[in-house]
Amino acid sequence: MRSSNPVFSRRGFSRDNGYAQFNTAQQPQAGGPAVGTQANPYGQAPAGNPYAQNPYAQQDLQYGAPQAPTTTGRMTMDDVIMRTATTLGLLVVTAALAWALLPVDEANINKSYGIAIGAGLVAMVLGFVQAFKRKASPPIILAYAALEGVFLGVLSSIVDNYIASGAAMQAVLGTMAVFVAVLVAYKAGWIRVNRRFYGFVMAAAMGFILLMAVNLLFALFGGGDGLGFRSGGLGILFGVIGILLGACFLALDFKQVEDGIAYGAPKEEAWLAAFGLTMTLVWIYMEFLRIIAILQGND
Repeated sequence: MRSSNPVFSRRGFSRDNGYAQFNTAQQPQAGGPAVGTQANPYGQAPAGNPYAQNPYAQQDLQYGAPQAPTTTGRMTMDDVIMRTATTLGLLVVTAALAWALLPVDEANINKSYGIAIGAGLVAMVLGFVQAFKRKASPPIILAYAALEGVFLGVLSSIVDNYIASGAAMQAVLGTMAVFVAVLVAYKAGWIRVNRRFYGFVMAAAMGFILLMAVNLLFALFGGGDGLGFRSGGLGILFGVIGILLGACFLALDFKQVEDGIAYGAPKEEAWLAAFGLTMTLVWIYMEFLRIIAILQGND
């Protein structure tokens, strides 16, 4: 299975030969009941396994089936939480600094906006670099978070000061609410991440991104709001669709992290989990900020 998130789909949280992690029993913790060998993408046997040589993904042949590796050297939920808190914390700090140190008054708004766009573009490049690397690179991931924070800080300040007062805090609260709601729904089993779910989300995401790209091209070459997909009533509709897609991405991300932990992914892969979750949360925040700006801007 490949995640919607390019970070997870590149390496570590998926097998290259299809949907191996969907509709398969998860491997138990050490000492638990044995399961079949085909579901484990972190064992030694399956072809295309990125962790075939991982010293922490050894098989225990007791009862004729592999057991989950011992906890030493492999990713845990605590690792994922700590790395995610680090990347999000850095993003929030740089966003706050950008808000405070890059004024958006009439005399400085163009300069601040230019810095924000530059930071956003570099962050995007770093995101692609990390997505196509075979291993997690903490310096790249942290640099991405810092630069993304600068971009979001200035953009949020502009929206908050000129379009919709309080929009940034409302977008933060909305993003937190979506995260908690999806987490609760996923843990309660209300969201079943399987092949059908994955296929639907990926098809919807590709269609959404394609429409937004076309709209951007029309805006760049034709001026105005392009085809109007990101403003007015259509902007609100597509903003809601974007948030729903972000929620689906979170469910896919949770599944990938859960599988990585169950199958004994190396500890350093927690950085990829943090990177992927940060990207998804930024997506959701941006969609909330856009909707709030449209709604309050029309008052």
